[in-house]
Amino acid sequence: MAKRKSPAAKNGRGITDEEVRDVEELSAPRVPVIYEIVRRLGEEEMERPATSLWWSGIAAGLSISFSVLAEAILITHLPDAEWRPLIADLGYSVGFLMVILARQQLFTESTITAVLPVLKNLSPTTIWQMGRLWGIVLAANLAGTLFAALFCAFTPVLSPELYEGMIEVSRSLLKLDVPQMFFAGIASGFLIAAMVWMIPSAESAKFIVVTLMTYLIAAGGFTHIVAGSLEAYLLVINGDWAWWEAIVKFALPVLAGNMVGGTCLFAVLSYAQVKDEI
Repeated sequence: MAKRKSPAAKNGRGITDEEVRDVEELSAPRVPVIYEIVRRLGEEEMERPATSLWWSGIAAGLSISFSVLAEAILITHLPDAEWRPLIADLGYSVGFLMVILARQQLFTESTITAVLPVLKNLSPTTIWQMGRLWGIVLAANLAGTLFAALFCAFTPVLSPELYEGMIEVSRSLLKLDVPQMFFAGIASGFLIAAMVWMIPSAESAKFIVVTLMTYLIAAGGFTHIVAGSLEAYLLVINGDWAWWEAIVKFALPVLAGNMVGGTCLFAVLSYAQVKDEI
């Protein structure tokens, strides 16, 4: 049986109805569609019970700690060569893959997902919901990485060589001053927000998107408030930093940078490009 043609195809200028369906299936989603997916994800996150957000955030803090561990494993086993950091930085993606594929709550993802609903419907209620989400998830993430740091430092779970590898990875933070922490945090926040925006259209390539974007964070020497908090905790435990230094030199500037990169830059720009189409 011959394929039924669309009106344009009857004039010899178009494609069949079946081919029209193929085009629709193969076409990437329009930008407003991606926006709506990410916005609805943010609304769902803001409506979750506090206990659900807390335990999901704890799980994310524990999972993302494997980024530093994976980097340390690679550094420990690779020869001391100029190219070693580029290979070892691949380990940084491990924790992010665990968090994102398991749908755990990560603070830096919410710098875009929770902001889009607020930009669409700016009100005291949505602002409070966003603040509630950010506060619970960030506290839970940092509590999870603190537990992971204490577990690695004070239990025999790791060999001395592997623990020293984690300290070596963590000491990369010592090279950055406060302004560098802040601006490196902007780049990291922007990359994480871009990753969240890309995932709805990634489909089967989600693994590659997460790996690539988070690898760029490590390879570029950018700073991430959650993954980096494990490194900061280890530096405090090891005596390289005092607690106040971890807060003033790392936590505050990196948190501000991540929020600027994810919210003030990427989220606002993403909303601006679709606001007249939604």
